[in-house]
Amino acid sequence: MNPLNNLISFFRGSADDENGFTLIEIVVALAILSLALPTLLRSFTEAAKGQALAENRTTALYLLKFRMAAIEAEGYPDIGEEDGEFGEDSRFRWHSDVQDVESEEIEGLRLITVTVTWQERGEERLLSTSTYLADRQMPQEQTQGSQQGQGGGG
Repeated sequence: MNPLNNLISFFRGSADDENGFTLIEIVVALAILSLALPTLLRSFTEAAKGQALAENRTTALYLLKFRMAAIEAEGYPDIGEEDGEFGEDSRFRWHSDVQDVESEEIEGLRLITVTVTWQERGEERLLSTSTYLADRQMPQEQTQGSQQGQGGGG
């Protein structure tokens, strides 16, 4: 019987003695599986690594926003640098740098830079953001002077 007749009789459910798989069919199936399996496993491994990288970056982003919000909530920050961790045994660390900005238009302007670092696959990774913050407690004389200058001549 030729292979085509074997296939037809298999699907028809004939009562031939040849209802099982042949050794050649099993070898071909194993060969196909041995070619496809490493590629599939590599794909799953890469997907897991990518998911871990994305998870670390997302966590770092949330911690970065949390630290920046904490600095802004404290009010007008002092000039200087600070370092710290996000809890005990955390692999994420933060560093903040507050600098005075010279501006002719706005007095008391500060540049705040926050950086979150962590170890990932033997390398240090970081995520950073910056913002400007002005002193909300303007001197009273300056505020009154600017309001008088803005009023229309009457």
